Amino acid sequence: MLRVTRPTPADPSIPRLVRVVERLASDEYAGRRIGTAGGQAAAGWLAAELAELGATVTVSPFDAGGTRELSATPTAVWSDGDTTTRLTHRRDFVEHLASAELPVPRDAPLGTANRPRAWVLAAAYSAGVVAEAVAVGAAGLLVPRGTDSDGWMPKMIAGPAPVGVPVLWIRTDLHQRMIAAAAHGNASLRASVPIRTVEVTGANLHATFTSPSGAAVRVLLVAHYDGVGDDPEVRLPAAADNASGVAVVIEAARLLAPVLPPGVGLEVALLDGEEIGATGSARHAPSVPPGTFVLNLDGAAALHGAAVIEAGGPAHGLLAALDRAGRDTGVPLRAGAMPSDNRRYAAVGLPSIGIGMGIPGYQTPAETADRVDARTMDAAARLLTGTVWHLTN
Repeated sequence: MLRVTRPTPADPSIPRLVRVVERLASDEYAGRRIGTAGGQAAAGWLAAELAELGATVTVSPFDAGGTRELSATPTAVWSDGDTTTRLTHRRDFVEHLASAELPVPRDAPLGTANRPRAWVLAAAYSAGVVAEAVAVGAAGLLVPRGTDSDGWMPKMIAGPAPVGVPVLWIRTDLHQRMIAAAAHGNASLRASVPIRTVEVTGANLHATFTSPSGAAVRVLLVAHYDGVGDDPEVRLPAAADNASGVAVVIEAARLLAPVLPPGVGLEVALLDGEEIGATGSARHAPSVPPGTFVLNLDGAAALHGAAVIEAGGPAHGLLAALDRAGRDTGVPLRAGAMPSDNRRYAAVGLPSIGIGMGIPGYQTPAETADRVDARTMDAAARLLTGTVWHLTN
């Protein structure tokens, strides 16, 4: 019997991978938050990139509901009774997403118990603590929060609904100093929280590289292109999360399309709204044909140890192909939580796997393109192409 040997995918192009990350993390796209001009511009550029590679591209707008947005940089100045200190946003303090809007700075004493017109230093955030503060007419709540290894408080834009009082996270050690100062009296805080809820529209990109026929395998490569967006005065480039994943998915599709067996379907979905609850994949997943194999990459910027893998749906065959690709490429794999778009596809019964390979500077100003490791992206692209290759041959 004649055995047909098919060509294997070519090696990834590191310059192409780096180019995509640097472009998406550039000032032009302003952090790519859903519903912003920067996010929309990034979607347009990505659609053109996919089309240039020969894919048929569809742009699908969707209403994503509300997200929290800063209209200006929050301010905070505190006094221990002797010394006055201006705090740095995202280093010393940050807005809690449940905070009421406070556009004009409010000056009030610090206290450790609920009392009218005081900034209350609470041990933790809870619905009960909020209710007590609202009931007594407190000026606001101050709750402790740690920082990452670079000293930043990562930004989030999806969270609980706004409450009836301003709320700030305070760096844990500083929160303790405030408690000590409040115990001696005369400590105070002047702070603003100019945060509001805005309704946003997102856009998913769907690209078909090769169309499926008959009972052939159908593969969908997924990455979200949105970030948390810039602060009013500070750039948050979102290079690792998830410009790195987008770059790898595009490169993997470019390498696979020319060498897949006839009839195999290869599609790419670049999704919006992952940072506000995976709204883009929630819109897209129900439209994906049953049986499609889904590989979602969220972060491919710093592989230290093993890639994190989360499988969902009837993914046994997909896991077997991924395991073979991991052994072929030398990328170690371990099971772990990947709370990303892959869960939306698993929820509708599709065989899906989420893959994470590191996010240095996660959702902070330190998440820059120069911190994205090109070798990790190269390994991720080889892992994806190898998985699809084993799955389809």
